[in-house]
Amino acid sequence: MYTLEEIQDFKGKYPKQLWTLFTVEMWERFCFYGMRGVLTIFMVDQLGLLEDKANLQYGAIQAFIYAFTFIGGIFADKILGFKRSLVFGGLIMSIGNLIIAFSPHDFFYFGITCSIIGTGFFKPNISSMVGELYKEDDPRRDAGYGLFYAGINIGGLLGGGLCVYLGKYYSWSWCFLAAAVVMILGLITFFATKKTLGPIGDSPLQALPQSKRTTREVLVYIGALLSMPLIFIMVKNTDYTDYFMYLIGIVAVGYFIIETLKQTTPYQKKLVAAFIFIFMYFVFNSIYEQSGGSLSLFAKDNLVHKLLGFGMDPNVINNSANSFFIIIFSPLIGLAWIGLNKRKLEPNTINKFGIGFLFLAAGFFLFYSLRYFAGADGKSSLNLFTFTWLVITFGELCLGPIGMSIITKLSPKKMFGMMMGLWFLASAFGQFAAGKIGASFSEANTGNTNMSKLIAYTDGYKTLGIYALIAGVVLILMSKLVRKLMQDVK
Repeated sequence: MYTLEEIQDFKGKYPKQLWTLFTVEMWERFCFYGMRGVLTIFMVDQLGLLEDKANLQYGAIQAFIYAFTFIGGIFADKILGFKRSLVFGGLIMSIGNLIIAFSPHDFFYFGITCSIIGTGFFKPNISSMVGELYKEDDPRRDAGYGLFYAGINIGGLLGGGLCVYLGKYYSWSWCFLAAAVVMILGLITFFATKKTLGPIGDSPLQALPQSKRTTREVLVYIGALLSMPLIFIMVKNTDYTDYFMYLIGIVAVGYFIIETLKQTTPYQKKLVAAFIFIFMYFVFNSIYEQSGGSLSLFAKDNLVHKLLGFGMDPNVINNSANSFFIIIFSPLIGLAWIGLNKRKLEPNTINKFGIGFLFLAAGFFLFYSLRYFAGADGKSSLNLFTFTWLVITFGELCLGPIGMSIITKLSPKKMFGMMMGLWFLASAFGQFAAGKIGASFSEANTGNTNMSKLIAYTDGYKTLGIYALIAGVVLILMSKLVRKLMQDVK
């Protein structure tokens, strides 16, 4: 068994435990991105939902998934510890996908409910364990999160492409079974290597007698299972989702304020800076997360099946191009930051966020331009669509790899789980907003042709490009203020 000091006193660029967490997260993201990429397609083509309804349900499902990461993060901080939370979440996710695989049309919402609970307990905790591999002032932390982010995207690439392909061309049962199998592989990997993590992720209630600790843990598990019928009802009826999200938003911000007021003044300032990053991450996701909603439906009907002269399904591209480009360009962007740092030209974290928004804006303006490359059938260029994902990927690389890292840097250790949960809760609200935005695109389509859909959707993408441009400029103008709040954190 390793001690925390031995783990954090590693030599070289990465601690060896990072590779375990990298692999486990890779398989979990295969499961998640595979599911995400097929949701709207499956609901429209197989469940018979209209596109606006499918967008709203997509937003609701994704919102619940990320909202429960906030709740899961709190239970991990206070009762379960990261390890037990991760295992419980992974088991529930596996069961959910197996349920859907057994009968996709009959049990879709039952399985999705399990995935919501499971991801909530799994997702924030593995990210927090990465942070604990490093001492607070270790400059190698960003590199560690960069590698971890690569693991996320290898899983996203494999799952995003394979699950869409299996579902559309072979069997929806195979699609969901593949997601279940790789999640089980991730759990096996974790069980085989968890001893190397030493005390990282252990229950925070170690000082309590075993019987009391077990009682509290069991109550958490029972509470999670008892919440399933309520989640099932709210996912099926998106009107209830609105009330839930408003409530959890108020509770989350209130809880954050209470916990922040307990801290010393320097940490209070850092947590305010962290909240600014979290809020802008919400704005980013409101725009970016059209990928699984409106862009998935747009790719299904409004793109040709040719990429550089080769036959290619546009939904496979939409669901995996971003991950592919991240894997290719993430190391290059990292080297670029290092080169700029040596010349004392590297942008600070808040400016990187701003630059990310500018790339996002450029990407959505390019999505808008697809209308000028369409034929009379309303189908446009898959080549330009793919290039647009490259542009957006550069924007994500200015936020994603450093986002989780900066939150752990700005947060006191005892708030890691809660703050990572708040980071993912921002994504939940982004997904929630993205679903409503995508639904508005569908409602704006008053015709019943591919061309009318092309015009309605690309009009919406132009509007999102304008919003992203404004957000990027505002962030860059706020740079000095946020840097003062961050104090010594870079």
